[in-house]
Amino acid sequence: MGTLFRNGTVVTASDMFEADVLVEDGVITQIGKGISRRGHEVVNCRGKYLMPGGIDVHTHLDLPFGGTYSNDDFDVGHKAAAFGGTTTHIDFAMQPKGGTLHDALNIWREKSKPAQIDYSYHVGLTDLRDDVMDEIPSLLDEGITSLKLFMAYKNVFQVDDKTLYRAMMQAAANGMLVMVHAENGDVEEQLRTQLLAEGKTDPVWHYSSRPPEIEGEATNRAVVMSGMTGCPLYVVHVTCEQSIAALRRGRALGYPVMGESCVQYFHITRDKHLGAKGFEGAKYVCSPPVRNPEHHAVLWQAIKDGTLQVVSTDHCDFWYEGGVGPWKEWAEKHNGGNWIEYEKQDPSYRRPGKELGKGNFSKIPNGLPAIEDRLMVMWHLGVNSGKISPQRFVEINCTNPAKIFGMYPKKGAIVVGGDADLIVWDPKKTHTLSAETQHMKCDYSLFEGMKVRGMPVQVYLRGRKLVDGDQWFGTNGGGQFVHRKPNAPVL
Repeated sequence: MGTLFRNGTVVTASDMFEADVLVEDGVITQIGKGISRRGHEVVNCRGKYLMPGGIDVHTHLDLPFGGTYSNDDFDVGHKAAAFGGTTTHIDFAMQPKGGTLHDALNIWREKSKPAQIDYSYHVGLTDLRDDVMDEIPSLLDEGITSLKLFMAYKNVFQVDDKTLYRAMMQAAANGMLVMVHAENGDVEEQLRTQLLAEGKTDPVWHYSSRPPEIEGEATNRAVVMSGMTGCPLYVVHVTCEQSIAALRRGRALGYPVMGESCVQYFHITRDKHLGAKGFEGAKYVCSPPVRNPEHHAVLWQAIKDGTLQVVSTDHCDFWYEGGVGPWKEWAEKHNGGNWIEYEKQDPSYRRPGKELGKGNFSKIPNGLPAIEDRLMVMWHLGVNSGKISPQRFVEINCTNPAKIFGMYPKKGAIVVGGDADLIVWDPKKTHTLSAETQHMKCDYSLFEGMKVRGMPVQVYLRGRKLVDGDQWFGTNGGGQFVHRKPNAPVL
């Protein structure tokens, strides 16, 4: 017995067409009209779109950062992702200082045991010794094809140009891809030190310590190295015109460079959000910082013309006010009032949050809650406004991520033989985004009060129902690691 999705409009990266889709044993076995329903469970999709499950290739679950840990993990974070229509994500397994790349994998495998959706890892390089350089090719045996290096966070994650260049050479020789966080960390350190010395400590000054110019400069430096080494480059969380210009130059020269932006950079602004009165702006502190609307317009154009290939989240949420208060409130909403049991099970209820940076913007944990909201916000801002088509929506949120990171066509597509990761999407249904209704473990919503039109009403992972309306059917351990392929295309 399979599951037959009938009477829906299938949306792919290139087409929209009316069809039935049959799923058997977790994979898609037929696509067409008039497929027999005999012996199958039927899901009526009339008036709905049937799309591939979302793929978020930039998340930080349970990440140690800035004296605390990000709140969402491979349990609650996965549930929140699924309620938003995301069925697969790639998290960053960070090499511990003095450790090996396989040490990072072992740490993240332990974190991943409660998985509810499918997942994979990028490996973040922080200490590229000769033995670690020699270790890189062995990641392919683990199904990992991407490395992450930071050009920012001096004295924490930042690598120098020599290290970045060496990593690119090794990656290119092994069919792997290098991802970079592109900001000039040396200049950021100087700007930050000067601002704090001048008594400029409020959250809004975070922006001034990381202006668009240092993002653009670092992006250009990485693009040039990609051209020199032939290594495929993927610039994460692009926010501004300066970085887009660098990517465009590289692509015009035939360099293998690509970029993503994140959902927050299409809506959240420095003036309204980061510059809010008091400490409120801390809610919106991330790196690179959110920009103003003139940069939003540049990003939309880059999505349209293909300079950017993917929209992700950089999901990394922290309490606005850490401690037992927000944890108790969250647990009461999501566990029928039984917050005491949550307290026993998860010590994260006492994790510090954004309040660590009161009086010093540089100590505010960098990161935002977005894994649940990405698809709804991008549909509302992009498709409903006519900026992008439904097909382009699927391309940037589902298909391109699968292709670039070696998961296609198993993931990211509605094709015979592919995993039945499917979203039943109601383009007319409305929903108000709010901390009161979200499933993310966070005491605020990035998009509080935004009324969106278009949302997932049912979500399936490999043919197994996870979400139906506000009902949850997932199970811990139900998510699987996705073994990815090297030599993926540069789009």
